[in-house]
Amino acid sequence: MIVSAVRAPSTPAELLPPELAGRLDALDVLSRKILSGKLQGERRSKRRGRSVEFDDYREYSAGDDLRHIDWNVFARLDRFFIKIFQEEEDLALHLLLDASASMMAGRPPKLFTAAQLAAALGYIGLVNNNRVTLTIFGGGAGVRRLEPLRGRRNLQRLVGFVLEHAFGEPPTPGRSEPAFTSTLKALAASPAGRGVAVVLSDLLTPGPDGYQAGLRALAAAGGGAAAGRAGGLDVHVLQILSAGELDPAAEAGGAGGAAGGPSPVIGDLRLTDAESGRTAEVTVSRALLERYRKVAAAYVAEAAAFCRARGMSHRLVRSDADVAGLVVDSLRRQGLLT
Repeated sequence: MIVSAVRAPSTPAELLPPELAGRLDALDVLSRKILSGKLQGERRSKRRGRSVEFDDYREYSAGDDLRHIDWNVFARLDRFFIKIFQEEEDLALHLLLDASASMMAGRPPKLFTAAQLAAALGYIGLVNNNRVTLTIFGGGAGVRRLEPLRGRRNLQRLVGFVLEHAFGEPPTPGRSEPAFTSTLKALAASPAGRGVAVVLSDLLTPGPDGYQAGLRALAAAGGGAAAGRAGGLDVHVLQILSAGELDPAAEAGGAGGAAGGPSPVIGDLRLTDAESGRTAEVTVSRALLERYRKVAAAYVAEAAAFCRARGMSHRLVRSDADVAGLVVDSLRRQGLLT
């Protein structure tokens, strides 16, 4: 992978341009599960309550509030019926942003794309009066969590938090695996671990269990493949990889190199692991590149299958993707937004 030296975003407008924010106002976060919120919000609940939106009738039972009797129905049928209404409640949106050393790979770096997605999704949650929490892990500042925010007025706090803690300190090699696993397990075990969770990571997590231990914990909190079960977490995994991680020749300028010459990634190379700092000297041939492409594709396919088997959605996102198009179009089709 090629670690980019591109300047990190330093202002809210760089992270969430006004033209992008303007396209997000009509969107909302969608949950595939029946989830219970804490405060009244702008989301229809499956629970029946006393909001202003009529839902259905049921026959009167002793003890029911007489104010809810529909006297027009009584006049026609000579029977008592109670009006019932849909209660509105808020939704919790948990954003989990991987800021480990490997996320700085790519042109643009994966972390830039992940941070912009986190800002865009957080914006959507805030303007729809949902509770938004943001956890940044794996970076130089360790694990940082922004407590639940509600309302458009908190957008600057959210964006400022991303700018400070995702880009404020250089990532520390070796923190990726424990931070990824512990962060996801902490959310799964927390009483606040209900709602929609979005994991923004390359899933290039070292260690014997890699990304699987953390995602397995989230899946268990969400009820596994039982996506219709009440409560728990509705989990979406956005695996963000650079063009060069999927095909090293593509990031180096094309499989044939400049003017049809040899590819710049073919030959004797010294590679450095962004996470551990370890180096290795390798001889890269066209056959090795082709084998790498197949291994990389298999890794993504394995992650997607792992998620699907546990009721979580998975989407591969290239770091050079158009974030506006991804959010407005692709994530709506995926069922994360509506």
